[in-house]
Order: sequence, then structure tokens, then C-alpha cells
Amino acid sequence: MTFLAGPEGPAAESGWGHEHARKGFFTDTSICIGCKACEVACKEWNSNPIDGSLEILGSSYDNTGALGANTWRHVAFIEQGQERIDEARESGRKLVSLGMPGIGPKTSGPRGALPAGDLSTADRTAPDTPEFRWLMSSDVCKHCTNAGCLDVCPTGAIFRSEFGSVVVQEDVCNGCGTCVGACPFGVIERRDDGTVSPRADRSEGIPHEGTANKCTLCYDRLVDGEQPACSATCPTQSILFGDHEDLAVDAQERVRDLHGRGMTEARLYGANPRDGVGGTGSMFLLLDEPEVYGLPPDPQVPTKSLPATYAQAGIAAAGMLAVTALAFLGGRR
Repeated sequence: MTFLAGPEGPAAESGWGHEHARKGFFTDTSICIGCKACEVACKEWNSNPIDGSLEILGSSYDNTGALGANTWRHVAFIEQGQERIDEARESGRKLVSLGMPGIGPKTSGPRGALPAGDLSTADRTAPDTPEFRWLMSSDVCKHCTNAGCLDVCPTGAIFRSEFGSVVVQEDVCNGCGTCVGACPFGVIERRDDGTVSPRADRSEGIPHEGTANKCTLCYDRLVDGEQPACSATCPTQSILFGDHEDLAVDAQERVRDLHGRGMTEARLYGANPRDGVGGTGSMFLLLDEPEVYGLPPDPQVPTKSLPATYAQAGIAAAGMLAVTALAFLGGRR
């Protein structure tokens, strides 16, 4: 099981002998423009069915709502006012004092380059509107280092690829749904017939109905030396794909850059290998607390507690046997 993986991750611990470095995503939400090109590219490449009625939601300018069996990339739209921006900035300052990257000058690279200087007092007010900002974030499967879905799958339909990604084989999946409850991020779902999430066109066929589905990191493209469709399409390079180790370094440098410019609300999510899932293959630069983006602040893979549970069950069983033996011996007297 993957919860026994060492610091190098489950792919290395498996001893498969692959020479591929672990691959992953780094999503920089500070430069996402909410164009949803990644959503479209993901659906087109993977031939995923339509989700919902394509109408704008009443709670947001979004029209898909969340990740699911048919939507493997989802761009969230979160509107914030000045009060919440200040709270996020203050929250970030507290994180800095607890060991987050220090504030200091850092030259920004070409990706998402911003005007030089301190941005904390920059005027980002939209024309003729109160001070506000949009937090736009392209969410995706986290491809956890220790993946709960992979741990609990009874059929072997979910496997760890040579690139470190977690992939579902729909032709092997029996639709039991055990993996759905084991994902701490609520990413993986079973594909329904359109009654749960009504589609705009009910005449459209539903491939692999009833089976679990989620992002595969475009495994079919990786084996051919191509990058995933979403990162290849992103016009602002908000979604970067590459070696996980290199992306982690790039992400940390980006946070230091923004902190040095006064944007203390910037923080990383999924880059800590000591969190409850051993770190994630998909890392995110956030501009507010994880809960604002619908992400758990402290994700825990359910199987993490299995060793302790087995030990406790063993002790309990031994105690019951001992009591039974004593009762039997006492009865013979």
C-alpha cells in the first residue's frame, strides 16, 4: 500500500526500475485569468461527457461547479472585497512568522511577470467599481504521494504510473465506489447516467458509465513524450507541467517573489511532503487560505491510520483470547 512509501515516493519504493522522474503540475493562481481553456482542452482530449446544462451558476460566473467524473479540470471564480483581501494578507504574514519563505527582493522570471516594486499598495481597482479581486484557480486531481483511492481499490483498477501519477483503468473498474470515499479532496467520482448532473444533451453517449473517473495526468500523452493537454493550452502559463522536484523549487521561488513585493497572502498548497498525504503531485500557489478555494486545510489519507488500527485490533484480540483462556481454565476447576 502507498502509505508505506518512503520520502522518495511510492513510484521509487515500488522498485519498478523506471528512470522517469516524477511528473506533476504547479498551478500559479496569481496569474490565472479564468479563461477555462484548460477545461475545454481536458474535455476535448479525453472525450469527457458534458457536465450540467452549461448555464452560469447562480452562485458564481462558473458553469461547471466542481471537479467530477466528467470534469477533470475545473476553474473556480471567487470574488473578494477589500476586507477579505486584508484578512488574507494578514493571514499570510502569520504564516511567514511560522516558517514560510522570508520576505526579500526577488527578480521575477518571464512567467507571470508583474510590475517591479512593492505591490502591497498598488491600485488594482477595477474601473467604476469598489475595490475587489477575482481569485481564479484551476483545480485538478492532486495525484497524492500516498493516495487513498489507490490504497483501497479492490480490483487493481487504479495504479501508480511510472511518472508518479495515479491512473484509473475504466475497463477494470467495477464501479464499487470505494475510492470515492477514500479521496480526502473529493476528486474522484463515478460517472452517472445524467440524472445526478443533468446534461445539456441527453442523447450523447456516456462512455464507461458507472466507473470511477478522474484526471490521469494525460498518461496517454506522457508515454508519447507530450505534456498534458491543459498545461499545453494555458495561455498565461498559470499551469506548469514538469519534473515534480523542479516545480517545487520554482513554486517556492515564486512565493518568495510575491512576498518580497508585499503580497504576503501568497502561500503554497501540496508542496509539504510531511502533510497527511505525503505531499501532492499537483501543487498550487494560493492567494488565500485553502478553505476559500474549497481545499481541505489538512488533508489526511484515510489509510494513514491503518497500522495503528491493526495494532489496536491485535491487542484487543489477544486480550479477548486471554480472557477466554482464563475463563475456560477457571471453569475446569
